[in-house]
Amino acid sequence: MNHRKELIINLIAWINRNIQSPMKIDDVAAKSGYSKWHLQRLFFAETGQNLGQFIRDRKLSLIAEQLITSNESLISLAMKYGFDSQQSLTRAFHKKYQLPPHKYRKTFFRQHFDDFHTDVKPRKSSPASSSR
Repeated sequence: MNHRKELIINLIAWINRNIQSPMKIDDVAAKSGYSKWHLQRLFFAETGQNLGQFIRDRKLSLIAEQLITSNESLISLAMKYGFDSQQSLTRAFHKKYQLPPHKYRKTFFRQHFDDFHTDVKPRKSSPASSSR
């Protein structure tokens, strides 16, 4: 594995471990030891994706997951993932998913809930327990 690929793999792992921290490209660049301009060129060359967009998409994916698996408030999720406000989270979320977060939650939370309950099978009673 070449040095550039290894660097990017390690940075992606670091980003994933620290995704709930307010994170800027400058922070990732400091971790890498490269200037943010050089790091962004390396990241794009290796992944085909813009570093800032990668971080934002990763955060939005985790927020989308939490919208359907928890009742955590939107403002709490915005602060947890380093958005400046609930409005900035809503704009970014709507741009990525073509739905505002509250509609996404309403649509997919119910589906997630229904899927969970259709996976639960009732226990069959044994002949001994049915004669009691």
